[in-house]
Amino acid sequence: MVGVIDRELDHNHAHASQIGEHRFVLHGGLTAKVNHSCDPNCGIRPNAGGAHDYVARQLITAGQEITFDYAMRNYTVEHFAVHCRCKSHRCRGLITGWKDLPAERKTDYHGLAAPYLLEIDDRTPVVPDGIN
Repeated sequence: MVGVIDRELDHNHAHASQIGEHRFVLHGGLTAKVNHSCDPNCGIRPNAGGAHDYVARQLITAGQEITFDYAMRNYTVEHFAVHCRCKSHRCRGLITGWKDLPAERKTDYHGLAAPYLLEIDDRTPVVPDGIN
């Protein structure tokens, strides 16, 4: 599914897609209708226009909902209800951003998450669990 940018935004919100460390947009077309799943059948890749294309991670059959993990595009997600409703066996319970994904999940998404997320991770020191 090919992504297109409808318009640039001056801040993050529930329908915003992050396309750079400090850039947010609204996607247009059908890509704006794709829902979150903690066990998505698609990932994202930025296209030449800066929008996100959706790329299948597995076989998608006719009638199956196309999903992606919002953490594949947004470093932080703070605009959703307390509990995720994706009902997947890998549900994290919350819709979180890349920042809050476990390392194993980040590895699972290799090549199918926005590259600026990896760049932010590379600059952010890792703090072991339990240490503030």
